[in-house]
Amino acid sequence: MRYLLLAFVIFLGADAVASAPPLFSKEPFVPTQDNMVLERLPYVTDPAARQLRLWREQRARNPSDPALAVRLARKYIEQGRAELDPRYYGYAQATLAPWWDMPEPAADILVLRAIIHQSNHNFDRALADLSLALKADPRHAQAWITRAMILQTQGEYAEAKRHCMPLLRLSTPLYATTCMASVASFNGKAQQSYDLLRRSMDNSLNSTGRLWALTVLADISIRTGQGRLAEAHLKEAFLLAPRDRYLLGLYADFLMNEGRHAEVIPLLENEVQIDGLLLRLALAKQAIGAPDLAARVEALRERFAASRLRTDVRHRREEATSALYLLNKPHEALELARANWVTQKEPEDARIFLASALAANDPAAARPVLHWLTVTQLEDVRLIPFANKIKAL
Repeated sequence: MRYLLLAFVIFLGADAVASAPPLFSKEPFVPTQDNMVLERLPYVTDPAARQLRLWREQRARNPSDPALAVRLARKYIEQGRAELDPRYYGYAQATLAPWWDMPEPAADILVLRAIIHQSNHNFDRALADLSLALKADPRHAQAWITRAMILQTQGEYAEAKRHCMPLLRLSTPLYATTCMASVASFNGKAQQSYDLLRRSMDNSLNSTGRLWALTVLADISIRTGQGRLAEAHLKEAFLLAPRDRYLLGLYADFLMNEGRHAEVIPLLENEVQIDGLLLRLALAKQAIGAPDLAARVEALRERFAASRLRTDVRHRREEATSALYLLNKPHEALELARANWVTQKEPEDARIFLASALAANDPAAARPVLHWLTVTQLEDVRLIPFANKIKAL
């Protein structure tokens, strides 16, 4: 935990932390000198932000250049994924505006357009764009990877595996192995997938794809109940990407599954701008009886209400979790979990569906999930207690 906090201090800059004005004060802060530093903006201190600014300036000078647009949009998407910030996907879409409504733009633009649709859970549109991209360029590795991961999210494991196979000749061995191990690990071969990917990582001299591989190894370890291995993989991943908010969420989930809720608080206390991380923080505060829980729950309620006004369906799993555990509304949680299950079928989606059905005393509602678990042979120790309780009713 200490090295994580150190990484955030390094990112902010020690002098910024030392010289910053108090965060909370009864009186407005008034600088005593004209040259006093109030805040160091990311564009000054963050190399990635500086790179984005440079590329935006180049794009502004050449708005019709697709290569510049692709480069900038790809960087926005990379930032959006690392930060869990949907605004970056909006920036990427705006960058691709000249080609956004074209029926068949270049393959690179189709793939980026698909990734943006994927981020909005418009999976059908994403898959359609990826089909067009692969028709135009069958050797587009990112198109194969993205299509495989969408199919994995939907629980279509056989098709997802098929889309990983071309990576054996189109990408690095580690990317190909990570794709295949990720999918197979949900389909009755969790330990075999872990062993294969671990060997591939140990034999890889190229660090490209290592972060993805470590994340998959951690996820498999969590699902198979190997907490020590999961934490080791997560910590190694943080060394590669200390600011990655997806990793923060995964690590927070791991800590709470292990009953280490108190450790989640300092990890996420300053990450409340992201809905999923705010939810995890609230759950951790609830577990330890924190006095400011009500404020966190109200903030979540307002955000989910705003999402519904925007017809934004990306956070149904999170909203169902909030309804069940924070608001004690099991029937509302069940309806949200049922709607979420239509579009995505990951272990976390199965877990909230089963938990909601159990809490709502409606075991029949869980039949689709139980059937899916049997057909896919998904291995996840976190789901076993819920499934067993429902079968016993």
